[in-house]
Amino acid sequence: MEQEILLKELLKKDDKSFTLLYDNYSKSLYGVIFNLIRNTEEAEDVLQEVFVKIWKNIDSYNESKGRLYTWMLNIARNTSIDKLRSKNFNNSQKNLSSDNFVHILEDSSKTTNMIDAIGIKEFIMKLKPKCIQIIDLLFFKGYTQQEASDELEMPLGTVKTNNRNCMNELRKMIHD
Repeated sequence: MEQEILLKELLKKDDKSFTLLYDNYSKSLYGVIFNLIRNTEEAEDVLQEVFVKIWKNIDSYNESKGRLYTWMLNIARNTSIDKLRSKNFNNSQKNLSSDNFVHILEDSSKTTNMIDAIGIKEFIMKLKPKCIQIIDLLFFKGYTQQEASDELEMPLGTVKTNNRNCMNELRKMIHD
């Protein structure tokens, strides 16, 4: 189904279009979520929450501001970051057994493969090293811009400017 038709059907709250949306985008959104959350069960919960948000807020999507996938990706990323910052999530992470860390290490290669499967990593690796660093911290590790500023020992304004420039460069690459 073409994206325009899919969007029209989603706006009508057609159940079949939601199923199609989930089938087409759940794996790539899960990859982004898992890369931030690093816990299978929590990432699956966040994925479900993301699709509920997409369904409830589809009316707020504005085609002139970007692609549907980009809009959904932002919802997934923001929901993941909200989860990471939540008190309950932080408390649950304090009590993890060592078995969980072995599981995370084993799954990290799968996450890298998911990111590779959607083709983002290929584009990012073509960027300047400072862009790779900033995108890694902000988008894949879930840092705030202030946290990235502290980590990179770079002024906050510089991080914001570099992030904007790097994202514009990435957009150009993807659209070419």
